[in-house]
Amino acid sequence: MKLEVLVLPVSDMDRATEFYTKLGWRHDFTPPGSGVVQFTPTGADTSIHFGTGLTTAAPGSAVAFLIVSDIGAAHRQLTAAGIDVSDVFHYTAHGALPGPDPDHSTYNSYATFQDPDGNTWKLQEVTTRLPGRIDAAATVFSSHRGLKDALFRAAIAHGEHEKRTGGQYDENWPDWYAAYMVAEQAGTELPT
Repeated sequence: MKLEVLVLPVSDMDRATEFYTKLGWRHDFTPPGSGVVQFTPTGADTSIHFGTGLTTAAPGSAVAFLIVSDIGAAHRQLTAAGIDVSDVFHYTAHGALPGPDPDHSTYNSYATFQDPDGNTWKLQEVTTRLPGRIDAAATVFSSHRGLKDALFRAAIAHGEHEKRTGGQYDENWPDWYAAYMVAEQAGTELPT
């Protein structure tokens, strides 16, 4: 079984459509007369629905997590899109502290933002997935943008890789990019 859709309670479909478009999520469909809007976050298999009569939950009562491989980059991307996002924080035995986890421990750096109704989205940095969560052999990019963004992140990481190896041209760069992109999507250890 795979989670396909999360229904969000919103009070204004047009305002919600504008917000999720601003996030850069794919607007999959709005069938005429259906009263249903569907968006899918870049690279995600699960979509959101909102619309007329889909839920009796109060607008703004939903809380959901978005997994990111780089909390700083995700924070900058949201800020650049004009989204009001919290500062990055992490948890210790003493509670939440400002800034990303100093060790970039998986599942331990966060930021939050809300849609216009107050539905809360919590970004969570995942640097290594728990075993069994994702099959690395089944890596799929479901959109041009998702693949382009993954290639861009791999290019940046590969530039750092080349710096560490003395600035030498890496003839094996396609193999390195592929390994990086699969590891990032699977949440396994990234190549250095």
